[in-house]
Amino acid sequence: MKIFKEEQRFTQTWLIVLLAFSIIVPIAITTKEYLAIDSKITTNQFVLTLLGISISVAFIFFFKLKTRIDEIGIHYQFSPFHLKMKIIKWEEIKKVHVRTYDPIAEYGGWGLKGGSFWNKEKGKCVNISGDIGIQIKFKNGKKLLIGTQKKEDTTSALKTYQNKINDEL
Repeated sequence: MKIFKEEQRFTQTWLIVLLAFSIIVPIAITTKEYLAIDSKITTNQFVLTLLGISISVAFIFFFKLKTRIDEIGIHYQFSPFHLKMKIIKWEEIKKVHVRTYDPIAEYGGWGLKGGSFWNKEKGKCVNISGDIGIQIKFKNGKKLLIGTQKKEDTTSALKTYQNKINDEL
């Protein structure tokens, strides 16, 4: 495999169900208040409130993790936080492999995890779902895990470029 590409989004059924239930209560309370006889909420306020609730819940679906492995290195972008792809050149990498991990126990869940408050020795993590990731150990000692849903394709791509990793410091 010459080039590996993957794009992931938060589309898990459990997340969609949780978000759907989490907006029912604020919408019901707002609607009840608006429909009350002595309501102080104007139609504009009501519509803007419902719009605000909907947009804030829908925001999670704008998150996207893009990964690319090629002759230059491993590229990743976690939108909307990263405006462009971050590049990890093969020369910067001491060791890389695909592994199974526990997102909650090791990194505190899914998303962009900095390792500041949760298990610092594990390093940073960028993930969307699942429990498979590309574990990178840099020559400077830092670590990064990038989540993937394509274990076999990722493993194959890493094997293609394994000779580009020079374990000398």
